[in-house]
Amino acid sequence: MASYDVIILGGGPAGYVCAIRCAQLGLSTAIVEREALGGTCVLWGCIPAKALLESAALANKIRHAKDFGITVGDVSFEYGTAMKRSRAVSTQNSKGVEFLMKKNKVTYLKGTAKLTGPKAVTITGADGKAEKHDAKKAVVIATGSRVRGLPQAGLALDKKVVLSSDEVLVLEQAPKTMAVIGAGAVGCEFADVFNAFGTKVTLVEVAPTILPLEDADCSAEVAKSFKKRGIDVHTSAKIGDVKVGADSASMTVEVGGKKETLTVEKVLVAAGRAPNVEEVGLKELGVQLTERGFVKIDERFETSVKGIYAIGDVAGNQMLAHKGQREGHVLADLLGGAHTHPVNYKNVPSCTYCHPEVASIGLTEAQCKEQQLDYKVGKFPFSANGRARTSGETEGFVKIIRDAKYGEILGAHIVGPHATEMIHELVVARENEYTVEEIDLAIHAHPTLSEAVAEAVLDSMGKMLHA
Repeated sequence: MASYDVIILGGGPAGYVCAIRCAQLGLSTAIVEREALGGTCVLWGCIPAKALLESAALANKIRHAKDFGITVGDVSFEYGTAMKRSRAVSTQNSKGVEFLMKKNKVTYLKGTAKLTGPKAVTITGADGKAEKHDAKKAVVIATGSRVRGLPQAGLALDKKVVLSSDEVLVLEQAPKTMAVIGAGAVGCEFADVFNAFGTKVTLVEVAPTILPLEDADCSAEVAKSFKKRGIDVHTSAKIGDVKVGADSASMTVEVGGKKETLTVEKVLVAAGRAPNVEEVGLKELGVQLTERGFVKIDERFETSVKGIYAIGDVAGNQMLAHKGQREGHVLADLLGGAHTHPVNYKNVPSCTYCHPEVASIGLTEAQCKEQQLDYKVGKFPFSANGRARTSGETEGFVKIIRDAKYGEILGAHIVGPHATEMIHELVVARENEYTVEEIDLAIHAHPTLSEAVAEAVLDSMGKMLHA
């Protein structure tokens, strides 16, 4: 039995960042992980998916190589090779996290953890042997979330025909046909990937728009781009009559009262995730859950049981790696007695890495209307941006929503090339309460994509220059 100041259950972005920061503050820290360090983000989410999206982007770029004066010979697109590269990138990142644990003198305990007391943890290794450890200061639940199917619709995950994002990450080849159920970030990203590798993709979403959490203008722009590339997009859709066979599945898709039958080799269910709260010992200790099944926490991340905390996906709110990382950092500061700022959940950027990319911060225009805010909109298309023209990536725009009276940035939305990198100028601006006038005062280099931000700001003030 070993004793630590802090024991963290889960080695994903929330857990490992919390562990590093706790160690930096002089707390003896252990982290428990049953698979490999890095969590869903590194192993089965952000990192491998983005590696595949890079392959997809290159595949699409090669298709237009002649436009850039480059003639290529016979080209084949091999999903299996791209998949193996993505797994290698994932493994490299996981080893990087393991190195960070050693560097910061965090003890890595490999196994499955269960709470056996308010500050007691039993860890069972792959060999079945159990070890007991205790935490003098805190136990942190950072067990993350997992994929889920839609058994109520007949789409339980069988890992052969009906797949989650986990299984598609290790397919040896791209199927000829695929239905993607759910057009949030995950659904749109994998629709992009498989379309690039030659799969006939049908994207099905129950909401009126794809990327339903994004600004409606951004959703419409991505839908237009997808349709142009041959992806069938169905919104406000209902599926029924699902039949799953040994090597294919069929279903009806109803849109606007019209039904059509869809038969595909694979179905990707991308309709949300479930928190990992089972078999951790939470119920036995009386740790309360929310109505949606997440661990209930207060403003200091503490659960209903003193000394037990929760961060990351398992604690709900935005299920985003960077949100979990910030929670881990802030909680560690609280445990270590360092000065900290609370997490600003209203300023967490949202990013979707399909092509064109989508990134946003703050309110959508629909939310501004719902809140009856007095606002103005500025918008600038990448088709009028010199740098976008040089790269041939002219889809999309920058959209700024500002307070009409004071110029405060209420929301910012980018759809287009490198949107997920460009959004951070606006994240910093909102975090520091900069106005559009202050962004205008910052000289943006020419030619850059970021000039589109400056021009959208100018448009919101009624003085756009280049369009």
